[in-house]
Order: sequence, then C-alpha cells, then structure tokens
Amino acid sequence: MEGPMQTNTLPRYDDSVNPTGCCPRFDPTDWDGRTLVFEDKPFLRATTRSVMHIPVDMGRVFSRVQAKIEAEDAYDPDDYIVLSRDLSPWKGEHLFAVPRPVPGEEMVTLTGRYLTRVFEGPYRNAPHWIETLRDIAKAKGATRDETWVFYTTCPKCARAYGRNYVVGLVRID
Repeated sequence: MEGPMQTNTLPRYDDSVNPTGCCPRFDPTDWDGRTLVFEDKPFLRATTRSVMHIPVDMGRVFSRVQAKIEAEDAYDPDDYIVLSRDLSPWKGEHLFAVPRPVPGEEMVTLTGRYLTRVFEGPYRNAPHWIETLRDIAKAKGATRDETWVFYTTCPKCARAYGRNYVVGLVRID
C-alpha cells in the first residue's frame, strides 16, 4: 500500500485513452491502497433518483453537471473523481471534485483521511464492496461510517473494455 498523498490531491485520472468516446479506459495502478487526505476539498454536489438503489436519472444528471463543470472551466484531469453513495433506496448523492465553486450549483467540502480500495466486477457487487470498506475502517479503529464509490466507467463502457473498475473510499479518521 502507498502512503498518504499530499492534502487535497488525487491520483492521476488519465482521460487521454478513450476509444469509446464516453468514459476513458481506467488504469487502477495508482488508485489502490492510497490514503487521500482532504481538508475542505471542494466538490459540486448533485443527487439522483433511484428505485431500490438502481439509479433512474444518473445519465441525465451526470451529463448536465459535467457540461456545467466544463462550461465554467472547472474540469481538471489531475483532480478528477466523482464520489457516489446511496442516501436511501430512492436517492443517490454524487460529489464531483472541482478546483473552485461552480456558479448555480450546490457546493460542499470534505475533510478527513480516506483509504482507497480498487474493486473489479459487476455493479451488483457494490454492497459487498461497501461491507469490505466498512471492515477496513473498523480494523483501523475508525468511528465514522462514511463510504463512497467512484464508478470509473458507465455500464456500456465497462462492457466495451471488458473490465469494470470501481474505487471504494472509506473514511479512516
């Protein structure tokens, strides 16, 4: 496992290899076993509707948010991650890393130490990945139950690439 990264930095997300024209091919090499340290790290917050934890408007919401981020020149491939979690069976929360506030959008910040774990497999395995992350946090003595996932590709691109990498983050402080 790698040591902590500098505060508010992320492993590089290489968006240059993109044969599908949708989601770049994800390289998990630098993402597994990292400790991400956030201190008031800015994120744009968006929510999606779900039916029993299955998003029904994720494509529309993500397209709108990404277009707004790009229009405001707030996309930085060296600082890219979208953190997602279920708030309920009916609602998902998504945090898009941005270098500064994006006008007209809800902004939040994160502070804490987060350990990463890369998983590979179908989206239906997400509950198992979350449980693994919670076990890691418990083993590290964490008192919070804060887990996030970074879905690195959409289902269509995961099929095209033959791999579905998901980065899990768990707060460990």
